[in-house]
Amino acid sequence: MLNWLLIFVPVTLALELLAPQLHLLIFISAAVSIIPLAGWLGRATEQLAERSGEGVGGLLNATFGNATELIIAIAALRAGLHDVVKASLAGSIIGNILLVLGAAMLCGGLKFKEQHFNSEGARAEATLLTLAAIAMVLPAIYMLRAVDAPALLGQVQNLSNSISVVLLLAYGLFLYYSLVTHKALFAGKREEPSQATDLWPLGKAIGVLAIATGLIAWVSEILVGAIEPSAKAFGLSNLFIGVFVVAILGNAAEHATAITAALKNRMDLALSIAIGSSVQVALFVAPVLVLSSLLVGPQPMNLAFPAGLTLTVLLAVIITGQ
Repeated sequence: MLNWLLIFVPVTLALELLAPQLHLLIFISAAVSIIPLAGWLGRATEQLAERSGEGVGGLLNATFGNATELIIAIAALRAGLHDVVKASLAGSIIGNILLVLGAAMLCGGLKFKEQHFNSEGARAEATLLTLAAIAMVLPAIYMLRAVDAPALLGQVQNLSNSISVVLLLAYGLFLYYSLVTHKALFAGKREEPSQATDLWPLGKAIGVLAIATGLIAWVSEILVGAIEPSAKAFGLSNLFIGVFVVAILGNAAEHATAITAALKNRMDLALSIAIGSSVQVALFVAPVLVLSSLLVGPQPMNLAFPAGLTLTVLLAVIITGQ
């Protein structure tokens, strides 16, 4: 439906090469072009999900959907835009567990009188989100203390590095739990073969996945380069751009696929995508970016999110956990 927006991909590349001074136009064109690319990425991962079940399918969709987020964030790290990275991470967590999940439930509820999902699997993911929220609070508390004691800044970075390693280990154990020891909790209900979506050949699905990811990486580099001058042109802060624009664009694939799954009465897949994506951002993407910042960019990034974003994430996690 949005395939016509693909025209903005060559437009973005042409603007970057021929008129690099037009930062606002480049930013708008790059932002729009990511939407159809994320949609194709979501379609390809959904095709792979048809072959592997709801749990693995949701993980695949979240992983390749978050590839957009990770690519944009690494590009921003290289540019030293730590506030944009942190804002996009927090916005992604909030957007997935409130906007994406809420939109999926609303659209599914409008079509079906009742929809069911495995509450035990969803509860396990909500528990991990609580762990991630606690992990975000600790560095933020140290950062507040560092205002009066600058010597604590080094401890904030060391604490962030240590927490990142713990979160990565926790995420690895969760994958083992959900894919090996307790995979029945996350399997969901498969459609009958006669009702299933027409499958693409495996080679086509992988090819579309690779091409979409590569183009997203290219366009994301251009998008990040235009963030600061475009924010000034709009009169917006980098924090606002990160929380809303970058986070929503990075989650475009999850938005499309989760809502589509809910409309097909596949709520296990919809929840696996929405909540699973937030879990992956909090326990994998954020720690990877913190550790990557030790090698990429002008200076390391810590996990001390701004107080307002931290409180918002905590509230979103509490709502989801209920």
